[in-house]
Amino acid sequence: MTPETEYRPQMSVEEFEELERRAPETVRLEFIKGKVQVKPVTDGDHDQIVAWLQRLCMQHRPELWLYGDRGMKVEGYRKGRARPDGVLAPFGFPAGHGDWSESEGVLMAVEVTSHDSDTHRRDRVEKPDGYAAAGIPVYLLIDRDDCSVVVFNQPEGGRYRHQETLPFGAAVALPDPVGITLDTGPLKDLVS
Repeated sequence: MTPETEYRPQMSVEEFEELERRAPETVRLEFIKGKVQVKPVTDGDHDQIVAWLQRLCMQHRPELWLYGDRGMKVEGYRKGRARPDGVLAPFGFPAGHGDWSESEGVLMAVEVTSHDSDTHRRDRVEKPDGYAAAGIPVYLLIDRDDCSVVVFNQPEGGRYRHQETLPFGAAVALPDPVGITLDTGPLKDLVS
């Protein structure tokens, strides 16, 4: 069979959720655009960047919390499942949600690129579309490959209408409803 004629059975969301529940703790799975994907294990720099952002969010918006690795229902009609590196929402947001939360109430999804072969497709292409389709107002991508911060906003029709890319070190204004300006200078020291 050629790649064009290869048979790929579609997995239902329910089948994916059962598979994810049974996966070992060392593996994180996502279900994006009908495909099961393995989310890479993070490294120390990745975790430090998320902690840095969490601290800034708490300082500027104490009523919010940056929840790490929260299971989210994304894409049109909630057919996708993703685990953003961070989800900014009111404190208490995931209470009672189980493994996968709806996007209602989420102000921002955050991803920090990993050093793997799928990061371009996953973090720069598929996740912006999934988060926009879920109606998440802001998607923040901290791109360690080119030392930049990308802010996506204005979701409409399954895509973000606006995207701004700034280098590490720049002041990055996260638009409403987030309303925080990040001094990204410390990111220069957190990239290896």
